[in-house]
Amino acid sequence: MSYDEQTLWTNNEGFTVSNDKCYLDTQVIYEFLNKESYWAKGIALKLVKSAVENSTLCYGIYEGNPAKENAKQVGFARVISDLVRFSYLADVFVIPEYRGRGLSKWLMSVITEHPHLKGTSFLLSTKDAHSLYAQYGFKPLDQIEKRMGRPLDWEVIYKGYGLTK
Repeated sequence: MSYDEQTLWTNNEGFTVSNDKCYLDTQVIYEFLNKESYWAKGIALKLVKSAVENSTLCYGIYEGNPAKENAKQVGFARVISDLVRFSYLADVFVIPEYRGRGLSKWLMSVITEHPHLKGTSFLLSTKDAHSLYAQYGFKPLDQIEKRMGRPLDWEVIYKGYGLTK
């Protein structure tokens, strides 16, 4: 990583946010996405690892400081971006027993203040967290009739990775 930015943030409650992928616990990420998320339930571990590896930036929230100790990962988010014009936020979560402590707001502040993400066209999809994201400048898309997308096809993705669903 050489984006010339801070890679570790700590708060007074003993939590750390880091965008250094070496601290990520892919098992924690996999367990949440596979079993608890509504957007990736049932996803294969191989696909989670590939998504993390191929994402521009990944952020972990840790109880403790992973640079100093064996800290427990309690949250995650990843960003796919060209770091100039376009960014997409995905897989944002805080594990249930750590919710209500302001960790998701802190994580969103760290992500949206990143010097290479701050001015980009930043997209995301959410079913239930509109009010959280609105606090960081996200709003419904204008001129939706000019936007297009191709739907996700899990069967094709699994086949491309030599997996069966």
